[in-house]
Amino acid sequence: MVVCRIMKVLTLLLIQILTSLAEKQDLSGKMFTFPEESDTAHVILLPDQSKSLTAVTVCLRFFSDLARAQSLFSFATPESPNGFLLYKQANGVYEVDQQDKFVLFRALGETPNHWNSVCASWNSQNGIAQVWVNGKYSARKGISKGRDISGAPSIILGQEQDSYGGKFDKAQSFVGMLTDIHMWDSVLPQSEIALYMNLIPQKTGGNVINWKALDFTMKGYVIVEDQ
Repeated sequence: MVVCRIMKVLTLLLIQILTSLAEKQDLSGKMFTFPEESDTAHVILLPDQSKSLTAVTVCLRFFSDLARAQSLFSFATPESPNGFLLYKQANGVYEVDQQDKFVLFRALGETPNHWNSVCASWNSQNGIAQVWVNGKYSARKGISKGRDISGAPSIILGQEQDSYGGKFDKAQSFVGMLTDIHMWDSVLPQSEIALYMNLIPQKTGGNVINWKALDFTMKGYVIVEDQ
C-alpha cells in the first residue's frame, strides 16, 4: 500500500512536470464534454502553484440532465482523497468535503439541461464554507477549522477520487459539460462571485486553476468542444 501510494505520487508529479513544459491553453468559449457514464473518463488539471492552502474558492459552470449524485470538482492530496471536494448529491443539494469531514447545502436549485453557475469557498481560519448556485447563496456552515490542504495535489474533473488519483466509481461520474473552471487560494469577495454568476468578466482569473491559461490532460472519453 505504501509503495503503491508513493508510485502514484511520483506518477502525478511526473505528469505535472511534463505538462508544465507544454503551452497553457486559453479555453475561453470551450467546454469539456463527458458523453457517458464511466469509471475512466476524466480530466487532470495541473495547478499554477502547489503550496499549502488555507482558503479556497472554486467556480465552474455545468450542464447536465442527471438527477443522481455526481462529482463536479475533486482535489485530492496524498493524505486525503477529499482535500477539497465539490459534489452534487442531488438536485439542489451540494456537498463540500475537506479531508475527512463534509457539510451539505440544501435548497440551491439548478436547472437541468441548462448552464448552471456554481461557486464554493472554504476558509481554514474560521472554518466557514459556503456555496452559490446561479446567484443564490447558501447558509454558511463550519468545517475543518484550523486545518490546511497540503501535499502534491491531484485535481480531477469528471470523477470523484476515492483514493489519491484514482479508485473511480462510475455511479459518481459526471455526465454532461463543464466550462469556465477557476480556483483561487482565497475566499473571493461576494462582489467578485456576483460577477462570475452574471457572466461578467472578473478582474483576475483563478491563481491556482485558470480557464484562460489551463494545463490539463484528458483521459478516456472526454472531448473539448466549442460551447
